[in-house]
Amino acid sequence: MSASALNRPAGDRQTSIYLHIPFCRSKCLYCSFNSHAGREAEIAGYLEALNTHIRRLANHPWCRGHSFFSLYLGGGTPTICDPALLSQVIRNCLTAFSFTSTPEITVESNPNTLSPARLQALREAGVNRLSIGVQSFSPAQLKCLGRSHTAEDAALAYAMAREAGFANISLDLMYGLPGQTQQEWQQTLETAVRLAPEHFSLYELTVEEKTPLAALVARGKVRLPTEDQVADMEAVTSRLLADRGYERYEISNYARPGFFCRHNINYWQNRSWLALGAGAVGSLSGTRVTNVADPRVYVQRISNDQEPYSEMECLSRPALFRETVIMGLRMLAGVSITELEERFQLNPVVYYGQTLQTLLAQGLVVLDDDFLRLSGRALPIANQALAQLV
Repeated sequence: MSASALNRPAGDRQTSIYLHIPFCRSKCLYCSFNSHAGREAEIAGYLEALNTHIRRLANHPWCRGHSFFSLYLGGGTPTICDPALLSQVIRNCLTAFSFTSTPEITVESNPNTLSPARLQALREAGVNRLSIGVQSFSPAQLKCLGRSHTAEDAALAYAMAREAGFANISLDLMYGLPGQTQQEWQQTLETAVRLAPEHFSLYELTVEEKTPLAALVARGKVRLPTEDQVADMEAVTSRLLADRGYERYEISNYARPGFFCRHNINYWQNRSWLALGAGAVGSLSGTRVTNVADPRVYVQRISNDQEPYSEMECLSRPALFRETVIMGLRMLAGVSITELEERFQLNPVVYYGQTLQTLLAQGLVVLDDDFLRLSGRALPIANQALAQLV
């Protein structure tokens, strides 16, 4: 880590760590993430490089000056790794860095990569939050997405996680899928709610360039729901989950009281976080740090005692301010004007001027005492509203 790039005020002394595991058993048709299928032979060497990187960063002055309240392993699919090797990475991280007394430790998973033995190994390593990528309980929709698990696999994985002692489980689901109707989405949602997880992450399908799904859409092989149909799905989601005791705390995230994802809230508040692994992006005291995307190059650089970064960008105070406003408005609580002034010495009402006044007049943004937040009617078109504040 370049010391010169990080010789800036540290700001918050509590932060989070993200570890990226860029391997999957198979690549889903819609996926544009930095993940690689069919390269399982590389996993052990990659995890050893992660261990080396952990030890190296733990001795850096920036890291020694911080304590960490969350650890998040994402991918890819972390749970395709050998459970003993993955557990060792987690333990090494918890030992090397200074964590708070009750850190949130999350591992992402897919249903067909979970077993009682794997789950028990995760629990023994200290993992206390499990995110399961279910995406749908419809066999037809799972096939359309190119998912490698079944609805039965998902239900079994959830049951095994409960049996292993996980008391904080999040399910990922997707809507706006090719050919999906409102009724089909509601059926998936009702099936998921009956399982009673603590948390949901619910994402509208985005067709990303250069994915197999994008090619299918371009050739007219699959048809996506209309904007009105997607809006109906979102309305059903809000009503159904509210009725079942889930609070919407971010545009795409719902949770029971006390189970908001602390790690992701750190992102949405645009605080600092440390990121390790191929393609991982961290934010350290205003410096954006991006690691090389190719796992082989990442391993090679770590092995050669070289820095694994492909890019470092020191963001200006106004740029950080704008990012913080936009990310913070994704949360339903909004952003505190007082906190923004304390962090950046900038007031959003003054900074955005007429642009913000127009959003207020349109009823897309609400100024509620000290808080600026999106209105209920703005949530379905949040991206369009937030784009005006870039």
